[in-house]
Amino acid sequence: MNSESSQSLSKTTKNILNQYGIKLNKNLGQNYLIDRNKRDQIVNFGNLSKNDVVLEIGTGIGTLTIELAKRAGKVIAIEQDSNIARILSERLKKEKIDNVELINDDALNVDFPKFNKIISNLPYQISSPITFKFLNYDFDLAILMYQKEFARRMNGSVGTKDYSRLSAMLYFKCDVEMLTDVSSESFIPKPKIDSTVVKLTPKENKISKEDFKIYSNFTKALFQHRNKKIRNALIDSRHVICSLDKKEMKEKINNIEDDTLNEYLKMRVIAIKPEEILFLSKELNLILNE
Repeated sequence: MNSESSQSLSKTTKNILNQYGIKLNKNLGQNYLIDRNKRDQIVNFGNLSKNDVVLEIGTGIGTLTIELAKRAGKVIAIEQDSNIARILSERLKKEKIDNVELINDDALNVDFPKFNKIISNLPYQISSPITFKFLNYDFDLAILMYQKEFARRMNGSVGTKDYSRLSAMLYFKCDVEMLTDVSSESFIPKPKIDSTVVKLTPKENKISKEDFKIYSNFTKALFQHRNKKIRNALIDSRHVICSLDKKEMKEKINNIEDDTLNEYLKMRVIAIKPEEILFLSKELNLILNE
């Protein structure tokens, strides 16, 4: 009989942690989901079949992993903490689950094996870099749990406080849908704020890989100084977009005769739309790197 059918997910999780003498570290984003209904809801959002290969980042002791493995053809499970990865490995053997490829490594540093869906309760502190990394891969959908505030920034509108590099980067790559909120009470240890489960659905390619790379660099440079004028933001972050020194960069920008470009350079970063950043990045890339 499955232990979880007679015990709550909370009790199961605490028993496993106690059994192995594990103390969770909030600073490492080790907040484990103990709400069975929310766990099941997340798995259901993935609409899984045996044709799916699921990528899971930050598996913990397998709260999602084991349920994903029951429905998917394969799960690629990445867990950085070697003690936690060992526990998960033992749990998988005990449950006789053999379709999980467990990788004990830093998800930010490994090349992901081939997958078509991502389902993860992400470690909070890598939310931003891991999301940007996902954008370099082809996938069908992603069901991801983030801190609520971070999730809001994924859909930030131009000119608002939520408009960010994150929302500008996702704009060309994915449709972002907020699926459900998850209370801080649903985790141990309890985080300070609530979470949101988000669905990312890749858009048809509206932008070439080369153009997106240029756009990505300019977006990074701009949003390091989101309240500055675009001209000053780019000069201050010039190392991200070109190899010019400050004097050379100023000279090239001052010599631009195109009225449209000059109008954009006077705008504040927070006010420029993603389509306008794309136009600006392609034009300026030619000027600054010729």
